[in-house]
Amino acid sequence: MIANTNPTTSSFHGADVPDYGFIVNCMHCGLCLPHCPTYALTNQEKSSPRGRIRLIKSVADGDLPITQGFVDEMNFCLDCQACETACPAGVKYGSLVESARAQIFQQGHESTFSTLTKKFILGWVFSQPTRIRILARLLKFYDDFGIKWFLKKTGILRLFSDSLHEIQELAPTISDRPSSQRYPEIVQPYGEKRFTVGFLAGCIMDVAYADVNTDTIELLRAHGCEVVMPHTQVCCGSLQAHNGDRETARELARKNVEAFSKFNIDAIVMNSAGCGAFMKDYGHVFQDDPLLTAPAVDLSSKVRDVTEFLHEIRFKTAGEYFRDKRVTYHDACHLVHTQKISRQPRELIKAARGVEFVELPESTWCCGSAGIYNITRYDDSMRLLARKLEHVRSIRPDIIVTGNPGCLAQIQYGLLKEGMNIELMHTATFLRRASEA
Repeated sequence: MIANTNPTTSSFHGADVPDYGFIVNCMHCGLCLPHCPTYALTNQEKSSPRGRIRLIKSVADGDLPITQGFVDEMNFCLDCQACETACPAGVKYGSLVESARAQIFQQGHESTFSTLTKKFILGWVFSQPTRIRILARLLKFYDDFGIKWFLKKTGILRLFSDSLHEIQELAPTISDRPSSQRYPEIVQPYGEKRFTVGFLAGCIMDVAYADVNTDTIELLRAHGCEVVMPHTQVCCGSLQAHNGDRETARELARKNVEAFSKFNIDAIVMNSAGCGAFMKDYGHVFQDDPLLTAPAVDLSSKVRDVTEFLHEIRFKTAGEYFRDKRVTYHDACHLVHTQKISRQPRELIKAARGVEFVELPESTWCCGSAGIYNITRYDDSMRLLARKLEHVRSIRPDIIVTGNPGCLAQIQYGLLKEGMNIELMHTATFLRRASEA
């Protein structure tokens, strides 16, 4: 096996991917197989990381056309990147599968429904914060005026699809007011200023988890941070990039680089694992742009997950809000596998006074959310969720803590469906309560 963590790149029909001369020997290894959730579901080689690499290489070499089977296999992948953690050779599998998806998207190999959905929701609605808020208001109307309740009670959606009936329950509750409208562009700290930090309100986080954003901002202010939320910030672009729409992802990234570069900040603090992972990659996104390379690299170097940042500045607890509570932690894939952050959130949770921390078996195993995976591949997603909930049952926690909105929605759906009386909360919410006297 050849070990090289910085391989050269070649083109997968216009998309940069690691050179296949480097990875061809790695396909004989197989250490990634026990860590791949989709391989665990099927036990089929084509649904493993090395199986998909072989498929991608065959298409890149012109030995295999882009068939419907190839498209299905690329979309079956969760892009959880657990294989990257397991790989001793440092193969960047996530870049490979995302490059394949980009080619599929660009050449129109997906179904008309899938293409239109991605272009409308991810490409058009999510490209402007105003459009996201309009959609959020419509969803709140749908919920507040009993439309969701009626559809659930009558089961009308089952006439079209059982999955469609269930998927509506996955939608998070829309917040009363977006977090971006709760604060001015610059928010002063409580007490003496120690740092100036940027904060991305996000898209889903802004309208559906506004209280989590508030907890994050208040937590930062309590630790001496001046918080900057540029009015011109937009969605980070991660959902678009993971689903093949690199053009939209790049445009959103450009707007954020320009928005945050206007301020002199020490760090950009994130509370969404997927968003943080993608923003840490902005430097790579603009590596071929002479005007944006330097500011993008500078921005990426400043991005910190909220647990990463608080651990660096020595977070302190004050009260005993969680005394005698049995607490566990679920690792969001793009936090543990992409950003390699695992120790910091655990140490912060354990620092809360009176907490009994218990490790969740297979805590780094994907819960099945994976961006929009639980919508596009509902049945597969539920099989992964069932595995996660079985481990939760085995340790009987009072509280589950995690650091990503997709994980929150997915696990909350499972807890409610199974009637499990367990509190679920974002890491920022847990830490804010733990830090207050």
